[in-house]
Amino acid sequence: MEIDLTLIGMEKGKQYETIITSINCDNVRNAAPIGVLCAGKGTILNRIFKGSHTLDNIISQREFTVNITHDPEVFALSTLGNLPESYFNEDNSLKCADAYFRCEVISLKEAVKQSDPIKKKGEAIVIKSEVTDLIISRPTEAFNRSFGCVIESLANYSRFDIVDEAQKEQYLKRFRECSRIVNKVGYKKDKLAMAEIKKELMKRGYEP
Repeated sequence: MEIDLTLIGMEKGKQYETIITSINCDNVRNAAPIGVLCAGKGTILNRIFKGSHTLDNIISQREFTVNITHDPEVFALSTLGNLPESYFNEDNSLKCADAYFRCEVISLKEAVKQSDPIKKKGEAIVIKSEVTDLIISRPTEAFNRSFGCVIESLANYSRFDIVDEAQKEQYLKRFRECSRIVNKVGYKKDKLAMAEIKKELMKRGYEP
């Protein structure tokens, strides 16, 4: 059967928040939250900074697993340290995953992005991979974080009448960052929502 990532809500050109599990040459497992760009029904792209265990494992093994989960604890644990072995299945997927898919590397390409807001010069590798197997345990959709940015921006906007000017400036700074994220990874409706918030802020004399 042809692989079709739309079955888990992934659209071409959109980025999703996932947990990638990989393994090194010593059979040590690793899990890390990493964004996945859907490049087609059965193709994905990852941009991973140099120096990460995940990148080293992918380069070494040429394969990895992408886990779709909405479990905040697992995202936290896999960011802050090594995820305990008890969280893994034998096939290197995560027990909490609503769905997961296995990937084989097609190509590795150096990527230097001068404007990267996270790391100077953005030294990273872009990995293009083919999805070889998709397992859906329960109905789910891959998580796109732009919706959370919209909700945060609305919550901050609702507080503008009860905070001081310093706090307002912090909200505006956060709004700008949320706008950057939504413009980069969001759906059309997310972008329209942010445009509406920006319009209202400008009506009130602010420069978002």
